[in-house]
Amino acid sequence: MKALVINGKNEPLSLETRDEPRTGEGEAIVKIHAAALNHRDLWIQKGMYAGLRYPIIPGSDGAGLLIGSDKPVIINPSINWGDKPGHQDQQSFRILGLPDDGTFAEYVKVPASNIVEKPAHLSFEEAAALPLAGLTAYRAVFIRAQVREREKVLITGIGGGVALFALQFALAAGAQVYVTTSDGEKMRDALSMGARDAVNYKDDNWAQELQELAGSFDVIIDGAGGDGMNMLMNLASPGGRLVFYGATRGNPSNVEVRRIFWKQLNILGSTMGSPEDFDAMVAFVNRHHIRPIVDRVFPLAEGEAAMRHMDESRQFGKIVLKVL
Repeated sequence: MKALVINGKNEPLSLETRDEPRTGEGEAIVKIHAAALNHRDLWIQKGMYAGLRYPIIPGSDGAGLLIGSDKPVIINPSINWGDKPGHQDQQSFRILGLPDDGTFAEYVKVPASNIVEKPAHLSFEEAAALPLAGLTAYRAVFIRAQVREREKVLITGIGGGVALFALQFALAAGAQVYVTTSDGEKMRDALSMGARDAVNYKDDNWAQELQELAGSFDVIIDGAGGDGMNMLMNLASPGGRLVFYGATRGNPSNVEVRRIFWKQLNILGSTMGSPEDFDAMVAFVNRHHIRPIVDRVFPLAEGEAAMRHMDESRQFGKIVLKVL
């Protein structure tokens, strides 16, 4: 089979011929029609991810046909979550694409329990864009933050996959959603999707602008962390919920703890999601006929170009590889 392989730190994706995977007990093989990129793949390529091993076929997201039935399916990339719905098992949990070979290939082997029927209203390219980012966003919005109708929600860094799904999900739930970004075109796109307003987080007074627009927020969903965390806590309503699903800007240099206890804030972490979360997310997408935002589709052979496109952070939505 053809597969994209990372052979070492900072090495480009290489299109190679590999043996097709063989199943063991409880496993299934999917013939991949489309796969989507995540920043996780980029960090693996740059050697900035835990548990690295090379060579590796990256890719956590995929949609295709289940071998043996030809049923259109998507793959839940959250493997061995464990038996506690509140958190993943710290020893056995892993994400497809490292340490297991992932979806940037014509075929992939996964636990049979991680196969879910593809939403019928989605193309293979749209369906491939859904799993990892959709699951992360669903758990952050509904399981951790428990967003409700008419609540004011702030989503930072709009344009990335998780943030866009969070916007779509929160809007479908009837929330009033505001966003931040550093790009004027992304602002306009988010507003056209239904966001109430948008501000540029590179402006010195971005937090003041949000305060003037919305007052304060019942829920804040953030994947950046860094020194903006104190400003987010200041923007949160008393009793507000702040969900952090990433830390692309690293750790804050300080945290103003007084804001947390005086405003009785709920600081919540969120990573991926359980099998029940994934099923609920797919059901939600089906019920509301949500379509993932696809920024651009590359052929498998241009996988390295797709990675560089992601590295430039210009995308609005998911970057997808067309495999078949």
